[in-house]
Amino acid sequence: MLKYLFVLSLCLCFFIFSGTSMAQEVRIGTLLDYTGPLKEFGPNIKNGCELAAKQFKGAGLDVKLFNEDSETSAIPGTNAAKKLVEINKVLGIVGSLASGVTIPVAESVTIPNGVVQISPASTSPLISILPADKGKDLLYRTCPSDALQGVIAGKLARELGHKTASVLYVNNPYGQGLAEQFKKSFEKRGGKVLAMVPHDEKAAESYTAELKKAMGKKPAVLCAFSYPEHGKVYIKEAIEFFKFKNFLYCDGTKSVDIIKAVGAPNVEGQYGTVAASAKGDAYDIFVGDYTKQFGKLPPLPYITNGYDAVSVIGLAAYACKAKGLPINSKNIRDNLRAVANPPGEVIKPGEFKKAFELLDKGKKINYEGASGSVDFDANGDVITPIEVWQYKGGDIITVRLEYQIPKE
Repeated sequence: MLKYLFVLSLCLCFFIFSGTSMAQEVRIGTLLDYTGPLKEFGPNIKNGCELAAKQFKGAGLDVKLFNEDSETSAIPGTNAAKKLVEINKVLGIVGSLASGVTIPVAESVTIPNGVVQISPASTSPLISILPADKGKDLLYRTCPSDALQGVIAGKLARELGHKTASVLYVNNPYGQGLAEQFKKSFEKRGGKVLAMVPHDEKAAESYTAELKKAMGKKPAVLCAFSYPEHGKVYIKEAIEFFKFKNFLYCDGTKSVDIIKAVGAPNVEGQYGTVAASAKGDAYDIFVGDYTKQFGKLPPLPYITNGYDAVSVIGLAAYACKAKGLPINSKNIRDNLRAVANPPGEVIKPGEFKKAFELLDKGKKINYEGASGSVDFDANGDVITPIEVWQYKGGDIITVRLEYQIPKE
């Protein structure tokens, strides 16, 4: 009798534990930057990702994040991505931030392994037409292409009265793409780019050689199209050694660290551009939730985009479950647009339980994200407004949002 009771108890234990494990763990990797030239941005974008994962768990979907550091460098980033795919067995990767990391990771890791990759911050126009992704549909982003930001940056420079400019840019797909689009936009409006000067991705102790080339013909403005760890060095050198104080910034140099390194008075009143979060109810909901969890939302880019990237992967995973499909990367990919694009009932940040109930009933949903409408086009791209921002009073403020981007 004791033998039968023992066997029965084992069976009951198996039933209980197997029953609780029926809710599949949705493994998502994040490939962000905690070291290297973009290290200022990684921790806060990770917070945005963690907030989405926590909200999913509260709604009944077990999302687990595996976080890796890309080091803002292609080789470490690729190795970290391999770990996420091969060891952690993630179903999707959110990252990286630098286009110079996102592209090689896609080419050598995520696309060959059939894993969805969504970058919250890589804006290179090359991502839209990456040959390795043709017919695979595995590479997405929740930020827009610099084909948009570059247009507004060129337009802004002319609005500020600058007739000439030089561009100092990080030598990777991001910097090259932004610099080229800026030049096209600026010169279309009557400006003249005097020099386009690249610098290495790895942060250096000095950029005087590059600055000499950029300053040679005495431009009216210097475009700082780099990352915080680069910009805080060469902006300070330009001020101290070249007595130059007119800069135009971008998303990569929208930086609290630059204010600290250069001094608030030296950047006071200067402008920049960045892919913006469309302001509205969805954004306000996110800000409230983020503030409760982590404190005040910093004035740094792409935190909302990281949140949205995890959100659409999680919603697509649940859509698979609701349809009786295996939750794997292929099925997540095939359901991304179904949960993110219209038509469907609007789902705002944190409304995941509502989304699950609708999906369980076979109804369509349309996720409206913290960064705006996450409507993926055929290339996996989205369109958001471009923000014109300003360094003011030791802080970073929004001046305006450009919703109507000129076609160029």
